[in-house]
Amino acid sequence: MIQTYAPRRGDRLLVIGFGPVAVRLVEELLPAVDAGDLHVCVVGEERRPGYNRVLVGEYGVGRVDDDGLALVDLDDWTARGVEVRTGTAVTWLDRSARQAHVVDRSTGATGTVPYDLVVLAVGARANLPVLRGINPDPDAAALLPPGVTVLRTPEDAADLREAVARRGRVVVLGGGVLGVEVALAAHEEGCPVTVVHHRPWLLTRSTDAIAGALLNGVLARHGVEVVTDAVAKEVVRDATGAFRALRLADGRTVAGDVLVLSCGVTPRTRIAEGAGLRVARGIVVDHELEADLEGRVFAIGDCAEVLCDDPSCPVCPARAGRGPVGLVGPGWRQAEWLARRLLAAVGGDPGPVEPLVEEDVDSVRLKARRLDFGAGGLLAGEPWQPQPAGQGVALWVDGARGRLVKSVVRDGVVVGWISLGMPRAGAELALLHASGRPAPVDLSVLLRLDGADGGEGEITPTSTVCRCAGVAAGTIAEAIAGGCRTVAEVRTATRAGSGCGSCRDTVERLLRERDLVPQTGGGS
Repeated sequence: MIQTYAPRRGDRLLVIGFGPVAVRLVEELLPAVDAGDLHVCVVGEERRPGYNRVLVGEYGVGRVDDDGLALVDLDDWTARGVEVRTGTAVTWLDRSARQAHVVDRSTGATGTVPYDLVVLAVGARANLPVLRGINPDPDAAALLPPGVTVLRTPEDAADLREAVARRGRVVVLGGGVLGVEVALAAHEEGCPVTVVHHRPWLLTRSTDAIAGALLNGVLARHGVEVVTDAVAKEVVRDATGAFRALRLADGRTVAGDVLVLSCGVTPRTRIAEGAGLRVARGIVVDHELEADLEGRVFAIGDCAEVLCDDPSCPVCPARAGRGPVGLVGPGWRQAEWLARRLLAAVGGDPGPVEPLVEEDVDSVRLKARRLDFGAGGLLAGEPWQPQPAGQGVALWVDGARGRLVKSVVRDGVVVGWISLGMPRAGAELALLHASGRPAPVDLSVLLRLDGADGGEGEITPTSTVCRCAGVAAGTIAEAIAGGCRTVAEVRTATRAGSGCGSCRDTVERLLRERDLVPQTGGGS
């Protein structure tokens, strides 16, 4: 029987990967670093220290600068004893010798990094479609032709940033969440934009046929050209090798100055596979986030697939084949939970470590200034179709104004919802879905929230404002009472807005109001 390792004071923790989830893990472990309980080394392939990858699209259209992406105070980390190696790739993990073999991307120098514990936080890579004119090998993403990008790093965004600055033509291949967000943002900045998608409607995985058709029309009315049921075949390049058009299977061409490939992502599993760890769609971990039997290797974030072997587990059998969650919020909570476990083990004593909460995260919300869309849960079925016992579907559509609300209620609880152009009704449905609270008997009351007399909607101290970081309105109000006066200051104090950024409007509203809790200092 393999003995499970018990972390102890003085252990060397190696974190492989330097994305937002890795940053959160190290931040939570800083007290142990300060006390000498853990020696932490972070290895990242990019030269840039950890940044908010979720906002790379916003960076690409010029709305966010380098400071807005930054997540790490590197001087503070190194002063406190965290070893940081940027521009360094892990080539393979030697579990028997407990060391990682590394190579410096700039010099080619090789070496090893010893460890007692290792956390794989390597994230996911962009999928490259098979198109004539580009190399579909995912390792060739850095060698895409000029004007073709995948928007995984700020460097990827350079071509888009330049095109948007001169109001160039933007073509987006892929109508998922990222693709639609980038298309809307580029159009809002004044660019002609075309979205090419292989299915009949955009956001195919997140909505149904009726809402999808309406969404297509809403984007078209906003001025975004939508080409659906289209198969892309070739990247047309000019004499210099730069992108000039996307050729479709039916012979049509979509001209542009930049092509954004938004074709999904695949978890990075190479290091885990080379180390003999179990891999499915991601790096398989149990409910303790352990990837090995010895308890020395963990995985968190986009690369980690929680999937235990217990056939009686209430969640894992249904989860098989779905892969990692792929959202920053759940990844952050994995990092926080793992940090609490390690702090307890090495003597930090943060209190009892509760089991990792399994989250229902099958919901999306677009980040867009002029279009509000959200959806989650069970979307199948229409009101006129037979439903299982105890289940009903309500649908309201205003085609003229591009608004829709759909709710699926089972035994009095919202199990699925879609909202388009109805932000307050959508927010309430999202809350009902996430909390499991009983739905209103008359669902039409939700429509009134977006009426002329609906007001801004009530925010209580317990209302969740930032779903990525799990920050409640009361926490933000306390930070404001303590002196925070800008969105950036609130983000630093509470982490609200450090993920997808969709809560920014609510944070700004709280800054305007500043009245959820009594002022305790820092001015009025």
